[in-house]
Amino acid sequence: MASLRVHQILVDVLTARSEAGASVVDRLCTASVEALPVSGAGLALMTATGHGGTVSATDGSAIMMENLQNTLGEGPCIDAFRDGRPVLQSDLAATGMSRWPGFASGALEAGIAAAFAFPLQVGAIRLGVLDFYRDTTGSLAGSELALALDFAAAATTLVLDLQYVTAPGQLHPHLADAAAGHREIHQATGMITVQAAVGMTEALLLLRARAFAHARPLRDLAKDVVARRVTFRSEEDPS
Repeated sequence: MASLRVHQILVDVLTARSEAGASVVDRLCTASVEALPVSGAGLALMTATGHGGTVSATDGSAIMMENLQNTLGEGPCIDAFRDGRPVLQSDLAATGMSRWPGFASGALEAGIAAAFAFPLQVGAIRLGVLDFYRDTTGSLAGSELALALDFAAAATTLVLDLQYVTAPGQLHPHLADAAAGHREIHQATGMITVQAAVGMTEALLLLRARAFAHARPLRDLAKDVVARRVTFRSEEDPS
């Protein structure tokens, strides 16, 4: 039964030996890649405004996958979180360009040929997304899809348990860094509204556009905006 398998995944992740500094979320992502026919995995927190920061990623391509979705505000994890159901793209080159032109283009350049996103949710409450990528095209078979769903359920339990043992009003250290990045992006967006005399939505689009144009992670650019190393004053950035 799926519930028993989720339980076994959690037992294996919590008792597994791992590299120093690896969190339980890191271990779950690593275990999922070892168990499924995928090349890498990433876990992101999500908010009502989109990607809320990467909690874990197994390799450079997985980091790129999450950075692209965070920077562009489009991609499998955005749709999976919004719709509350998995998004399965077995051939990004064939079908991804029309759906997410920016994400698909960047992902293909990074060697990502297929992407699968599974929302972390309990009822109507959605917490984040577990993403997988493959460096070759191909879908997940029925049993593989069921196992991916079980890993997503296990990831949901881990995130909830981490918060359960954390003081009210705070985030567990394994989640805090991702959330901090979201706060920096929000703060930078607010500063851009003043500098460029635009609304919040337009300010976020300006931030994302510049990050994409300069091939920079959105959080890194946001840090520079907050530190006033980069500005969006109209005379400096007429666009």
